[in-house]
Amino acid sequence: MLHLKQLSKDFAGNPLFTNISWHLKKRERVALVGENGAGKSTLMKIIAGLSEPTSGEIQFARGARASYLPQDGIVTSGCLLFHEARSAFGELLAMEEELHRIGQDLENNSTVGATGRSPLHDNLLHRYGELQEQFRHGGGYTMEAEIGTVLKGLGFQQADWYRDCGEFSGGWQMRIALARLLLQRPDVLLLDEPTNHLDIEARNWLEEYLCSYPGSVILVSHDRFFMDQVCSRIAEVWNHTITDYHCSYSRYLVQREERISALREAKRIQDEEVGKTEDFIRRFRYQANKASLVQSRIKQLEKVERIVIPPERKRIRFNFPEAPKSGKIVVELKELTKSYGSHVVLDNIHLTVEKGERVALVGHNGAGKSTLMAVLAGAEFQGGERILGHNVSMDYFAQDQANVLDFSRSAWDELYADAPYEMVPKLRDILGAFLFAGDDIHKRVGVLSGGERNRLALAKMLLRPSNLLLMDEPTNHLDLFSKEVLLDALKSFEGTVVFVSHDRYFVNGLATRIIEVEGGGLENYYGDYEYFLAKKEGLAGASTVQPGSSGSEETRNPAAPAALPEQPKDERKRGREEEKQRKREDDKRQKRLGEIEREIARTESEITRLEAEMGQPGFFDDLERGKAGGERHAELNARLEGLYGEWEGLSG
Repeated sequence: MLHLKQLSKDFAGNPLFTNISWHLKKRERVALVGENGAGKSTLMKIIAGLSEPTSGEIQFARGARASYLPQDGIVTSGCLLFHEARSAFGELLAMEEELHRIGQDLENNSTVGATGRSPLHDNLLHRYGELQEQFRHGGGYTMEAEIGTVLKGLGFQQADWYRDCGEFSGGWQMRIALARLLLQRPDVLLLDEPTNHLDIEARNWLEEYLCSYPGSVILVSHDRFFMDQVCSRIAEVWNHTITDYHCSYSRYLVQREERISALREAKRIQDEEVGKTEDFIRRFRYQANKASLVQSRIKQLEKVERIVIPPERKRIRFNFPEAPKSGKIVVELKELTKSYGSHVVLDNIHLTVEKGERVALVGHNGAGKSTLMAVLAGAEFQGGERILGHNVSMDYFAQDQANVLDFSRSAWDELYADAPYEMVPKLRDILGAFLFAGDDIHKRVGVLSGGERNRLALAKMLLRPSNLLLMDEPTNHLDLFSKEVLLDALKSFEGTVVFVSHDRYFVNGLATRIIEVEGGGLENYYGDYEYFLAKKEGLAGASTVQPGSSGSEETRNPAAPAALPEQPKDERKRGREEEKQRKREDDKRQKRLGEIEREIARTESEITRLEAEMGQPGFFDDLERGKAGGERHAELNARLEGLYGEWEGLSG
């Protein structure tokens, strides 16, 4: 499906990646991982054709196309949501328009001669039938059903379909862009943080959709659970190259550590050998009888490809201050009601949070999670009561906490402004724990990235001890490593935690109780997130709708969108037979592709080994040996070229 050949990308002389050669098979789902700044988004933009590589080339299978969803920045306005989603079907819409036009021409009496139908009428009729068949095979009669499935899956209500796209906020704008991209169904789907603006329900739906997606998927995500569910291959952008791990993300973490340990050991052995060679050169450099040996060792040393291990990534390492003891009941809500005008968000709810609990609030966007969190933190409400327990000291991390920082202050000044006198000597250590080292502490808050501001806002929670932490989306803008350390810190916290997060791995790792906020009420599940999912699945039963499963072909005006009846039985049967035949042919092609790719890997490995052998000093001193080596090298390269040609033919 996709082949990167000797791809390199530099910025101002600094390499992001160098001479990358990488394959992507059809229907593979690959997660690109690596540290911030390693080049993941840049690589995706190069594949999408939005950025140029410094050198190398990209080859797609014949007719294949790639489409890219960036992290943010897409804004649509001036058209209705449903029409924006429908515009993804450009080719089908053109067919639909032509069908409508031909239908009108066929009704026109001018196409009928005095003695019967004219040749023009017959041609139009033939074209209409041909076009109608293409329209059916392309999914033209199921367009509306597919649009409805995708929009509903991403959290849009049917009432939203006829709103102008410009009325939606930034997060919903990205959902619109994602919906349009999914409906386009490119051969290679490139998604950069697709879950950033999705609630848990929409993430669950997107997982299922991508797992059954007919093309290939490359994605970047900071959602560990999402990657484990969707991806079976991890491509790590690290040390200026790409390393593949054919496993889940959780398994990749184990395999990577094993690989790095092996790399460190290889570097230790190499350093020892290089040290011995350099010592030999120093000792005998000026001895005439050792001159040839010294020159040989110098040449050997020049050809050694040094193993480079980048410095270990710095991580946030911190613990929350020791929590003062609180009473058994930490906070209690009784018959509490909260509304905005006529819209009731929380309706006569009851909630008791006890000491030591770690409570996760879940629910779709707009259900009232942040409202409930704000009420727990002391926001106003219309009815009922909020009772704070004995000796409770509370700290609240709001969803927009990073935005309430003073952007004109430096990171140091922002922390200093809220620090008690006894904490001032520890401020530099706290900032260092959150990766603000050296001159970074003097950066203005206004120039910090979203992740840096979030870390600074979290750092402020260490200034005063508290026994109740209320945290609304604390993992926003944090990468995988930072989330892991925050999770460890909260696990060891001795107080009580109530939090909102759309990161399911984080929720599952921390929560001892799940509260679902839905329809103005609360539903309690005493267990972790997996227990919550199991209970929800048990309640929901097996009533699920697959993407694009409804809709049919019908003789109608193709230009008029309408709900479509079920496809006729014989049509469904014929479609199933065609699908089975296509699957058999595809399985056969995929098997051969796998054989070719294994042969390519073996041939490339043999070429590498031969080139290393030919590069050894004295290899060409033996003319016969040198000639045989050259012929073998040419033969292997010819074989490799043939294999690539066959691979490209099958991939098309």
